[in-house]
Parts: sequence; C-alpha cells; structure tokens
Amino acid sequence: MEKKIKKKMRVRLLPILIFLIVCAILFMIIKLILEYPIQNIIITGNSYLIDQEIIELVEIQEYPSFVGTYFSSLEKKLKKSPWIQDVKISRHLWGIIEIEIEEAEPLFEKIENGVVVLSNGNEISSTDLEIPVTGLLNYVPDTKYETLLKQMIRIEKSIRYLISEMTYFPNEQDKDRFLLYMNDGNYVYLTLTKFQNINYYEQVLEQLDGKKGILYLDSGNHFQIMEEDTSNIQ
Repeated sequence: MEKKIKKKMRVRLLPILIFLIVCAILFMIIKLILEYPIQNIIITGNSYLIDQEIIELVEIQEYPSFVGTYFSSLEKKLKKSPWIQDVKISRHLWGIIEIEIEEAEPLFEKIENGVVVLSNGNEISSTDLEIPVTGLLNYVPDTKYETLLKQMIRIEKSIRYLISEMTYFPNEQDKDRFLLYMNDGNYVYLTLTKFQNINYYEQVLEQLDGKKGILYLDSGNHFQIMEEDTSNIQ
C-alpha cells in the first residue's frame, strides 16, 4: 500500500506583512485627508455683513474638515440671511475656502413700522442698519408698491444716498406720482414710469447755479425756484 505524501504549505508572511502595512498607511492617509481642517476662509463681496457674521452663519467658525464640508449646505445656511442675494463657494488647495457674496441693497425705510426694504424684497429692522436710507413717509398701494421696488433698484446707489425722504403723492392726472425730498434741500417730482430720470439729478444740479427749488421730472422736466414758504408744493 502506497504511503500518502503530505505536502507542507509554506505561508509567506512577508507579502502579507507588506500588504497590511500598505493598508495601514493608506488608512492613515485617508484619515488625515478627511480630518484635515479648513486652513483659511476668504470672503469677498460683502459690505453690510461682516466676515465673522458670515462665518457664524455657515457654522464653520471652528474650522471643521475641509473635505467633509459640503458647499450645498453652506449655501442654504447663507441664503437664510435676508441680506444674501446670491452666493458662490469654491474650494482651493491647501485648505482654502472662498465665499463670494452678492448682497441685497437697502432701498428705503418704511417709517410707519421701522423696517428697511432690501432689493431682494426682504425686510430688516431699521435698528440693524447703521447707514441712513431714504424714508418712505406714507402708505403705497400694493399695485404701486411692487413697481416702486423695481424702480428703486434701478436708481444708482450714489443717487439713492441723496434722497432723504419720499412720499406717495398722487394727483388727479397721475396716480403714480411721488415727491422726493433731497438732502440738499431740493424737491423732485417723479412718476413711476420715469423714476430712472432721478439718475440725472447731479447733471441737472450743475445747471441750477446753486438755486433751490422744485424739479419736475414727472412731466415737462422743468425747475421752479422755491420761495420761503413751501406750502405751494402740490
């Protein structure tokens, strides 16, 4: 009867050991990458919100994982702010995150309830704004209000700063008429269909030789020198 020859299996430990070491190194590398924190946050485009407010809004003040920070989540958090019109977030090498902000502009303050209306339609408390804005002195019907918002957006920022107050001032001929009180003491009549004419205000001033009065830009584009008594404004 033939004897069965048993073959001894040699286990090669070196390749297994190398494999385990490689796996361990890869694991450590992946772990380091996943845990690598944000190193720098660059914020651009903001004027009304300070950098720290934006960082706190997106909740990355503790500089969490660079890879584990999801931009879609950050954008949703930022857009909860009434100030944010749009936002773009990008990732750069060496743990740098860049947040590009497009803010809404303050258009006017509703004096009746103390809220400031922004260009995106959102409203904030006037106590949250540190710069003066045009005061809207009276109620504007809803049918006119939406158009007013659109027209105010089209007025240049530098010109909006020249408007102290405005009031809805319709008459029998024009139900879209507004009266603007300028910081320099002049008055300007505008109608909603010609609201952008106020963008030429500074050019008109150059032709007035320092005279104060009432500028009619709603119809006729003429200037009336103002007397001491302003009761004739109508």
